[in-house]
Amino acid sequence: MIETLKERVNGDAALVRRGRYLTTTFLFEIGGTAWLIAVHEGRIMSVTKGPFVMPSSSFALRTSEAEWERFCETRPPPGSNDLMALIKRRVLKAEGDLQVFMANLRYFKEALAKLRRDGAAA
Repeated sequence: MIETLKERVNGDAALVRRGRYLTTTFLFEIGGTAWLIAVHEGRIMSVTKGPFVMPSSSFALRTSEAEWERFCETRPPPGSNDLMALIKRRVLKAEGDLQVFMANLRYFKEALAKLRRDGAAA
């Protein structure tokens, strides 16, 4: 499912425009599986599945498989519908250079919401 992130984000011109000043690589971990996601000027350049020995990323987002499944439902329940709600419930850990994450929070929220079963942004 994460592998479709590149096509879904890059196919949304408004989302790419929103992230036009964002260039970073972040680690996204669901359960025991990790991906390095490279973003260049709002476009997803690559989604690389781990395992990694020493991944280089500006920040990491980590959650369980069960929580991610709830987030990806077409209509997620309250508390599972938003990245910040997951962080507030302490089921999503954000680690590393959080300035990059917070400065581009809406981009990340909309980009990861593209992975919902209907592919729509929140």
